Amino acid sequence: MSKFQIATSLAQLGNRTDSQTGAVSAPIYLSTTYAHPHLGASTGYDYTRTKNPTRDTLEQGLAQLENGAQAVVTSSGMSAIQLVFNYFTGYNHFLVSQDLYGGSFRFFEELEQQGFASFDYFYDLASLSEKLTPETTAIFLETPTNPLMQEVSIQEVAEIAHRQGSTVIVDNTFLTPLRQKPLDEGADIVIHSATKFLTGHNDILAGVVIAKNPEVGQRLTWLANTTGPTLSSFDCWLFIRSLKTFKVRFEQQETNAQILVAFLRKHPAIKNVLYPGKGGMITFYVSQDKKISQFLAKLQLITFAESLGSTETMITYPTTQTHADIPQELRESYGLTPDVLRMSVGIEDSQDLIADLKYALQVFEADA
Repeated sequence: MSKFQIATSLAQLGNRTDSQTGAVSAPIYLSTTYAHPHLGASTGYDYTRTKNPTRDTLEQGLAQLENGAQAVVTSSGMSAIQLVFNYFTGYNHFLVSQDLYGGSFRFFEELEQQGFASFDYFYDLASLSEKLTPETTAIFLETPTNPLMQEVSIQEVAEIAHRQGSTVIVDNTFLTPLRQKPLDEGADIVIHSATKFLTGHNDILAGVVIAKNPEVGQRLTWLANTTGPTLSSFDCWLFIRSLKTFKVRFEQQETNAQILVAFLRKHPAIKNVLYPGKGGMITFYVSQDKKISQFLAKLQLITFAESLGSTETMITYPTTQTHADIPQELRESYGLTPDVLRMSVGIEDSQDLIADLKYALQVFEADA
């Protein structure tokens, strides 16, 4: 399929995988175990945690999407991150983007408290260079970061890291391989919370790890089989079906986001808008954080909920939701203050979204 454009490859994912019946939609192989032809022989499938035909189709498509050697799908985004950190043995030192998802921060804090690793956080290339040492095992990047949309050059980070022998891991959940291919820019491993844009319908919990090096991919596959963060075959099939419309969905989300950014930047109740110029995620600062509760209550179309990347537009309050596990003093020190809202833009009509925001934002104008 590599000779086709991305939209074609995604639309055709799983097609022609069942030569016996010619099924257009890839079959779901629900069996947990597989019969052996005879002693010492295998069909290539023995037990579904180890290998499953539906999961194989999905992983091959995802590896191709990120230009990687091997993809491993897991039961959640956090299980994907845990799988990657299981790859490193012994006591390790990691450098991590300062502004990052609260669940990742919580996991890293737990690893450090248990004595498995140490973590330092950086803001930009300069601070990364200062903290990087020959003992640094790996660098973990979000770019753009969640939720403050800070970007760093993956290529420059990779060049600095590889000179020291450090691995580069990139969480590519926000921009997806449609807008950013970290492995092409020098990263070694890519992670996705596939619950978000890749599946995009708020009905699948999944994660993805994609390795650039085949040997790293084989090791991650072995670890996944050993530790068992397996994505069910039915969820793999739903994931395949979701990927068929991924490009169409993401491009509409991006178009809507750009329209909403233009609206928000002109609104008197908005102090600042953070948007990297691409993708479907927007972060903005409101004029009065004490009125955020009233604002959220007045929204009639946009959903106040955690998560992101779905067909429905959703708004999140990081202070009490996605980033609550980061200590208040720390998160506010780098700009994640109580006046911040994060919005994941869906595929609705942009004029309806603007109307909903305009109506809810009136609460900030009441006492102006």
